[in-house]
Amino acid sequence: MYEKYFGFRERPFQLTPSPNWFYASKLHKRALAYLQYGLSQGEGFIVITGDVGTGKTTIANQLLSQLSQDEIIAKQIVTSKLEPDDLIRMIASSFNLVVTEHTKACYLDAIYNYLKRLHSQHRRALLLVDEAQNLPLASIEELRMLSNFQINGKPLIQSFLLGQNELNAIIQAANMEQFRQRIIASSNLSAFQLEDTKAYIQYRLQQAGGALDLLSDDCYALIQNYSKGIPRKINTVMDRVLLFGYLEECQQINADNVSAVLEEIAQEVANLRPQAEPSTEPRPNTAPKAASLLNELSGIIDNELEQKLKLVKELDALLKRQQQLLSSRDNND
Repeated sequence: MYEKYFGFRERPFQLTPSPNWFYASKLHKRALAYLQYGLSQGEGFIVITGDVGTGKTTIANQLLSQLSQDEIIAKQIVTSKLEPDDLIRMIASSFNLVVTEHTKACYLDAIYNYLKRLHSQHRRALLLVDEAQNLPLASIEELRMLSNFQINGKPLIQSFLLGQNELNAIIQAANMEQFRQRIIASSNLSAFQLEDTKAYIQYRLQQAGGALDLLSDDCYALIQNYSKGIPRKINTVMDRVLLFGYLEECQQINADNVSAVLEEIAQEVANLRPQAEPSTEPRPNTAPKAASLLNELSGIIDNELEQKLKLVKELDALLKRQQQLLSSRDNND
């Protein structure tokens, strides 16, 4: 909608990851370098972790775009809470393998035969497992077992794990020692700092054919504060900011424009929160029942007090009688 107005060739802040829009921040360069290093080693696991929206999938897509199918057949799967058998089926399906029987043994046999064919063609398989934090420990262990498919001591398949920060805790479990020993590199993606956020926005504006000074300098701190430096959140808010600028016919977007957009978003979020609906049923009048209970309780208390006072009087009379008897005995002596 706003592309023509701002002179963009395409929308600069789409949410769908694309290799053409890869912004190589320092941390992203390091993570990509680890993936490339893992490929050069041809063995072991590479683990990339980070918060939601920090760019793990974007890095994976960037790596896949650089691969030659003459050397590596790469497949990417996105996992849910798959048990080991289901994971094996998904891997076989991702490589388009057909089995005669739907048993784990048949799936494993099909995968092994496929990997051997690739090896005979001087190629190998690469598996990128996205959202790996969703996998149970047993399923991660199944990935390790797949790395045991070897010929002359050379692994036939290599796996890269991409996941949220919870994946680190899973890998550190006591019974994951054998898996940890096969990790040859790992990297954690963190959020952008303010200067990275500004550079990221300007990079995307430039890639789309827009002007670098489309946003005034005072906009970036507001965007950083809202997004916390998470690329996906930056994309979301910037898309709204550009739409606002188009609707308001802004030549340059300033801090007031960004603040207006952030207020709109905050109001939308507030409206989405569930609110308790007032009950339409009349509330019962509990006053008479409460008064009755209070009267009954008061009567019980009064009765108990009366009984206790009676006992006190009787005890007092006994003490006086005892004193009189003692006094009479002393006089007789």
